[in-house]
Amino acid sequence: MIGLLKMRKTAKGVMERTHKFSADNYHPLPVVLKSGKNIHVWDIEGREYIDMLSAYSALNFGHNHPRLVEALVRQSSKLSITSRAFYSDVFAEFVERLARFCFLDKVLPMNSGAEAVETAIKIARKWGYSEAKGVEKDKAEIIVCDNNFHGRTTTIVGFSSTPQYRDGFGPFAPGFISVPFGDVTALKNAITENTVAFLVEPIQGEGGINVPPDDYLSKVSRICRSHNILFAADEIQTGLGRTGKKFCFWHQCLSPDLLIVGKALGGGLLPISAVVGKKEVMDVIRPGDHGSTFGGNPLACAVAVEALKVLEEEELADNALCLGKYFREQLRSMDSRFVKEVRGKGLLVGVELLENNGRDVCEKMLEAGILCKETRDNVVRLAPPLTITKKEINEALEKIKLVLRP
Repeated sequence: MIGLLKMRKTAKGVMERTHKFSADNYHPLPVVLKSGKNIHVWDIEGREYIDMLSAYSALNFGHNHPRLVEALVRQSSKLSITSRAFYSDVFAEFVERLARFCFLDKVLPMNSGAEAVETAIKIARKWGYSEAKGVEKDKAEIIVCDNNFHGRTTTIVGFSSTPQYRDGFGPFAPGFISVPFGDVTALKNAITENTVAFLVEPIQGEGGINVPPDDYLSKVSRICRSHNILFAADEIQTGLGRTGKKFCFWHQCLSPDLLIVGKALGGGLLPISAVVGKKEVMDVIRPGDHGSTFGGNPLACAVAVEALKVLEEEELADNALCLGKYFREQLRSMDSRFVKEVRGKGLLVGVELLENNGRDVCEKMLEAGILCKETRDNVVRLAPPLTITKKEINEALEKIKLVLRP
């Protein structure tokens, strides 16, 4: 019995129990994490790693940022969950701060990123049927991009261009048109009298860290405005400092009609997401149109408020801009025989490989002490917490060189 208990606590035991009792919807790297602090994590056997994935940008502030943990503990002793059936002072502070932070007017909070995308879809459609646009009932269309990733709900996977995301989950909701990412001509040609919105990631994360032409978003914004359709920016992965600005669209001094945020909004501690938008768009939602029991709960709101403060006061976007440029330059200078291209913006970096061996490379990175993950089979995503220092970047580069430049 004692031997069985010891086995359950080993890495092998944990992985075996996971496979036995958990649905196999993920293919984790063979490591069992136990604790984390800032950019570092430790496995169950005490080995240290540099986290270069940041939970797909949910950990922009690193693991267990002390100010965020303090905000969590402080609020948890007061009031955690109320539902939106009542008012909350923490909720009021959150929506005001987030709206002002985004230079937009109103906030509709949810929990996960996919929920926020679904919310944006509902808002865009209802706006499309309003007098502001006047689309015929049940005819609204939303334009999206090939290789998009906006979540895993049935509606969202229905407009994915990745076969595995769709296979076995139909039938799908109609009303979505897909065009090539970065192609403004294709966007213009796809617009009809029924188009209500263009939903786009400023940089495609899961699609392979695909960076569009520098003027793409500014052209997109003008096209949307000239055709009276909504520009909906999904900044769940690219937002909150990740690309070197508060939001990626800020590199082109834009303001979307709908902004979708999540992941890092919860400070790496709790799930919270939101759609933030212009008043004339957000006001189409009336009581009873939409809701969430946990959306905007005081506990998550308290952490989010502190996260927004930390992002500004610790100048994390500036750090991402400066160190991201340095990181990409150093990766390119390796002149690796395995690497086709290094691309990205800020501390969202994609290393495209010459072969579809991203999984093998990530397993070797794991052995070298780097946590990262492949996407699209041939791209390794490197996205450390925005709290990383130049010294720590150099430490990570030395480990990465062991894999990419043997």
